[in-house]
Amino acid sequence: MALRKFGVDLGTNTIKIYQKDQGLVLDEHNTIAISNGKVFAIGNEAYEMYERNPEEIEIIFPVNNGVIADVANMILLINNFMNKINGNKRIGTSDFIIATPTDITEVEKRAFYELIANSNLRAGNIKIAEKPIADALGLGLDITNAHGVMLVNIGADTTEISVLSLGGIVLSKLVPVGGNKLDESIQTTIKKNHNLFIGSKTAELIKRELSSAVTIDDKSIEIFGRHVVTGLPTKVEITSMDVYEAISEHLFTIIDSIKSILERTPPEMSSDIIEGGIHITGGSAKIRNLDLLISKETNLKTNISKEPSDSVVKGLGEILENAQFVNLSSTLKPLTLNS
Repeated sequence: MALRKFGVDLGTNTIKIYQKDQGLVLDEHNTIAISNGKVFAIGNEAYEMYERNPEEIEIIFPVNNGVIADVANMILLINNFMNKINGNKRIGTSDFIIATPTDITEVEKRAFYELIANSNLRAGNIKIAEKPIADALGLGLDITNAHGVMLVNIGADTTEISVLSLGGIVLSKLVPVGGNKLDESIQTTIKKNHNLFIGSKTAELIKRELSSAVTIDDKSIEIFGRHVVTGLPTKVEITSMDVYEAISEHLFTIIDSIKSILERTPPEMSSDIIEGGIHITGGSAKIRNLDLLISKETNLKTNISKEPSDSVVKGLGEILENAQFVNLSSTLKPLTLNS
């Protein structure tokens, strides 16, 4: 049997797995439900239980701020996901490439490697690929030549801003602002403006339906929550202005960081970025009119990916499928989890 090869994009909210010659084989929430010390549910099924679960069922998100915060449960998750991919049959020796953020510590980066090395998987070669590099490849951008490319990946917990050239990262910055922070701000604003408690799932729905980076939208939806004073279930109409009030400060934090990277970009690369513009990926790239706001504030063309959530895992697929990109991933020396 031919050696199987997998690319793993381990995000705060989702985990995506690409298998060589098969394409995307898994796209689920990075969530695990534990009951009495045993796995109760994983992935999308576990996420559906979130904010509805009784006390005896704990809902866990093992990745926080782009790094693995709960190694033991992440190992349980990866084992179960790989069994699901393989139909619960024995998994033969396989190679893995894992996407990691750039601006994290070596210990945090090594945790991604150790996740596979200490799982039940029969791992052959385990390699690491920087997320911005995979991101660019997934967009179909040529980063192997001496041409500068700027990427902004707005993820669940963090935004990673990078300038790439010659197959490497020239500049990068990890900003602690992402989709979850926007959701939290929506919850806070609705509590302040409407005396209503809402859950994170409702906040995410509101963001998806009403969020706009500029104040030209005039939309509204009705939502349900718990009234702050009476404690009773209440229906309230939320407008796009409520959402703009909640998220605009965070969007400008991202823009300020983009400007900071642009100010540090070598002059020789500035013309490349002016020509190619800024490429926006990640789940929150779907915020309406985000390209208009960034273009206005930077005077640069802004490109929003058609499938912004999938660019990293598609880039891992490019590394797996095309020999010309094999050098864009690297190997770490193995260590035990206790070292």
